[in-house]
Amino acid sequence: MQKIGHKFTTCLWFVSNAEEAMKFYASVFDNAKLGPTAYYGEAGHDVHHRPKDSVMTVNCTIDGHELMGLNGGPVFKINPSISLYLSCKSEGEIDKLYDKLSHGGSVLMELNKYPFSEKFAWVNDRFGVSWQLNLTNKTDQRISPCLMFTNEHQGQAEEAINFYTSVFRNSQVDYLIKYEKGEAAPGMVKHAAFKLDGQQFIAMDSPSEHAFNFTPATSFVVRCKTQAEIDELW
Repeated sequence: MQKIGHKFTTCLWFVSNAEEAMKFYASVFDNAKLGPTAYYGEAGHDVHHRPKDSVMTVNCTIDGHELMGLNGGPVFKINPSISLYLSCKSEGEIDKLYDKLSHGGSVLMELNKYPFSEKFAWVNDRFGVSWQLNLTNKTDQRISPCLMFTNEHQGQAEEAINFYTSVFRNSQVDYLIKYEKGEAAPGMVKHAAFKLDGQQFIAMDSPSEHAFNFTPATSFVVRCKTQAEIDELW
């Protein structure tokens, strides 16, 4: 299981309901707990325009994966280009999470059997956060951020994986499966898993056009131990 305090935190941009969302996730998952809450002060008001003492960020840890909810106003909107790939170990668990996460949200792929999984679903919850639920016992990490390269980024998944694994230490490509001749997008990445500083990420190219793309609404906070490390990554 991934240790709490890992290098990457998934940051989710909300208009003003980050606290409500993080409390919801803490109630949905058995092994989840709320973390610290930070508040806006007077400093930087000319930039963020948020009321003093209102909630700025709220953290929630789910099975070792840390989420940060940020209240940033109606600037960016969360979309499925980055989703949270959730490994479920039993049918009862995936059924329960599907019901709770899809309630009040939308279903991108119904909970069903697919060629790649005995049971899988893709949903947007009522806060707009996208979850892929997969029934499997073949992972030691509960939640993996999943990057979907589409539109002008279609076909860039492999290049991105190679770049990220070159930037962060203790990184590797676990597997990379490409579309074959006769499939939707020959040569593009159908599904890949890679680790950055020991933390698993998933990536794929989408052969379809979508009405969304990468935005700062979902980002990754990188914990650095020294200023030199920040400078190097920057």
